[in-house]
Amino acid sequence: MRILLAEDDPDLSRQLKQALSDADYAVDHAADGEEAHFLGDTEPYDAVILDLGLPKVDGVSVLERWRRDGKQIPVLILTARGSWSEKVAGFDAGADDYLTKPFHTEELLARLRALLRRSAGHAAATLSCGGLRLDPRAARASVNGEPLRLTSLEYRLMHYLMMHQGRVISRTELVEHLYDQDFDRDSNTIEVFVGRVRKKIGPDRIETVRGLGYRLIPLEGEAESA
Repeated sequence: MRILLAEDDPDLSRQLKQALSDADYAVDHAADGEEAHFLGDTEPYDAVILDLGLPKVDGVSVLERWRRDGKQIPVLILTARGSWSEKVAGFDAGADDYLTKPFHTEELLARLRALLRRSAGHAAATLSCGGLRLDPRAARASVNGEPLRLTSLEYRLMHYLMMHQGRVISRTELVEHLYDQDFDRDSNTIEVFVGRVRKKIGPDRIETVRGLGYRLIPLEGEAESA
């Protein structure tokens, strides 16, 4: 899952980018509103963490532009303590959730997980597909109750496929959502990661739809994991 972090405070930006990376998100950072608007307008993010007090262009204006242009990306806004008017302006501009500074990083991560679940149509905190189970809070996955040992990129692949299970996902889409902006992207490597994950979860759970991409499906007759 790929996140845009739009925050101008250097120390907070470093802290949040590290926490998001540790939680196995691909993260791009924008230090001002102009860069945030450009990235959100040109790159396919799964969610945005948007500080309203950005330089050059404020966060509310950035969000209003995105919504006016039809961008439906989920947005979590960051506001100054006690600034209820900023919260109202943020929601009116199209925000999905807000967090007041200062805040605990764990709360931001929890709100982000909830935002991603809602946007993908999932209600439960854990994701399941037949015998597969993934817990975004702990960044852990299992198959038929057995823990899976996944690299960071393998986990991102599993997470994205499980968030969109049953839908055919192209290699290009996977590249756009698994890697951050600075990563040397190559769609051919996706095939390698899919092969690695298949070895760990079973070859038939990830279906190849020739010429289109991949689809995560439960095995025939397989019950949902408890």
